[in-house]
Amino acid sequence: MIALRSVFTFSINIHIITDYLILPIDKNKGFRMSELSVGKEVLSYCSKCKLTLAHTIVAMKDTQTIHRVECRTCKNTHAYKDPSAVKMKAATRKKTTRKTTKKTTSVADLWMEAINSATSKSQEYSIRAKFAQGDIIDHPKFGPGFIDRTIDEDKIEVIFRHEIKTLIHNK
Repeated sequence: MIALRSVFTFSINIHIITDYLILPIDKNKGFRMSELSVGKEVLSYCSKCKLTLAHTIVAMKDTQTIHRVECRTCKNTHAYKDPSAVKMKAATRKKTTRKTTKKTTSVADLWMEAINSATSKSQEYSIRAKFAQGDIIDHPKFGPGFIDRTIDEDKIEVIFRHEIKTLIHNK
């Protein structure tokens, strides 16, 4: 935790931040006043502004314990939060384990590999024709393709040069 050790000047009182205690200082006498009361100004952490700012005491639990304060910047009323007790979030990095990733291959690489490894001749694509896994088809719109798998009796997954398509066959 970083301890702020500086003097802040406000229109009414001067406040000194120490490691653990914040008390107003009497300008005339130059020493710390042990009296805290409603209407006095103190430093508190404002969760809305996300800063330690000047606050006005609104309510006290007893003569030495501040209960509620009002931020002089955003006018939000909240419980008193001692700025020396507020921990700043440390930038922590989560440990991540590297997952073993498969080498990603593009559709064009899959298509080229499938076409080169195929042994059958290409057939003209037709909805009425029946195709099997490993066949090569020649589609009028998408060009040559390799049948990667049969999904249903009437559906096949075909790898074309730029994309993978599901086509109908055997109708």
